[in-house]
Amino acid sequence: MKKINGGVCAPKGYKAGGICCGIKASSKKRDLALIYSEKLAVARAMYTTNKVRAASIIVTEEHLAGGELRALIVNSGNANACTGEAGIAAARRMCDLAADLFAISPRQVAVASTGVIGVPLNMAVIEGGMEALGNSLRADEAGHAAALEAIMTTDTRKKEASIEIEIDGIPVRLGAMIKGAGMIHPNMATMLGFITTDAAIEGDALEASLRRAVGRSFNRVTVDGDTSTNDVVIIMANGEAANKSISLGSPSFQIFAQALEDLCIDLAKALARDGEGATKLVTVTVSGAQDEKTAETLAMSVASSSLVKAACFGADANWGRILCAMGYSGAGFEPAQVDVAFAGSGEEVLVCRGGASIPFSEPDAKRILQSEELEIRIQAGAGAGAATVWGCDLTYDYVKINGDYRS
Repeated sequence: MKKINGGVCAPKGYKAGGICCGIKASSKKRDLALIYSEKLAVARAMYTTNKVRAASIIVTEEHLAGGELRALIVNSGNANACTGEAGIAAARRMCDLAADLFAISPRQVAVASTGVIGVPLNMAVIEGGMEALGNSLRADEAGHAAALEAIMTTDTRKKEASIEIEIDGIPVRLGAMIKGAGMIHPNMATMLGFITTDAAIEGDALEASLRRAVGRSFNRVTVDGDTSTNDVVIIMANGEAANKSISLGSPSFQIFAQALEDLCIDLAKALARDGEGATKLVTVTVSGAQDEKTAETLAMSVASSSLVKAACFGADANWGRILCAMGYSGAGFEPAQVDVAFAGSGEEVLVCRGGASIPFSEPDAKRILQSEELEIRIQAGAGAGAATVWGCDLTYDYVKINGDYRS
């Protein structure tokens, strides 16, 4: 596997673009994006588990019932959630407009939205921008970059990746863009994510690989404990690489699934690093648990703890908060078998052994905790279960950003 440039346009047969059409009057950034496959693509998605679902989620789920797509249209600046039947009509209209650009069926178009909840979507500006959006499409890195900017909201860092692998000696590419900095907590995929590939792959194999990748990446990210109304990850596979079609359980499936998982893990870490107001990426690894699920539950409880996150911000080696978070996770473990260490900048300090305090250097611990990439390493017993999750610290700026989000 090698990293390449191009994002969602790196695989063969894709174009992307983005424009500013003025969805949010106070913003002058690009806010409307389009990704287009020149051939009909096998497609799968995972959606938010929030019972309050945006109009885009409802419409995309309907359109993806057939398992195929040609295009994705995405807006930022407005979530089009909690907007009633008018919101559903607006989401359908977005698909119609995109379909008209290519003379395809609206059911071959998926739609996604992100932004403020509960505000009607201004369809007039979207309709007025469609010609420019179509003209913005490019099959190169510039097209990808324009689309990526258009889906971002409070993001301060671009989250993109593209890789090339070999399937039976044939180059196969995957490209991705995601957005998300707040309202991030796992119950699906915790953000908007769009993945393209030129692999030829059967639908059930694509479904299985996406679920595996999301389960070990985006579902192991937490920023603030909130799960959005708009979360979706969509993958399209157009077969342009001309490899032998990948089937579920085949050796080529294992190669593809692992590549997709690695791609998503890189993006998940970038998502956590860009948490709203965050100053550091916090990685929590639990090993020695009775199984992987137990390890994941313990790690997520620690990474989600507001007290642990605040201690990471303040560089306070308050390891008792870690055991406390493990204790209310609901997962089975023996507290007297827990060891805790902090690691960062090439150093590590053990702060707890056997669930109890041990002497350690506070200055060393503080220096490690000041690292921009901090790891909390937890040994939970003698089991074989291990899992890593990603989060960030909790800062003053998180409150500032979300205190006046609508303005």
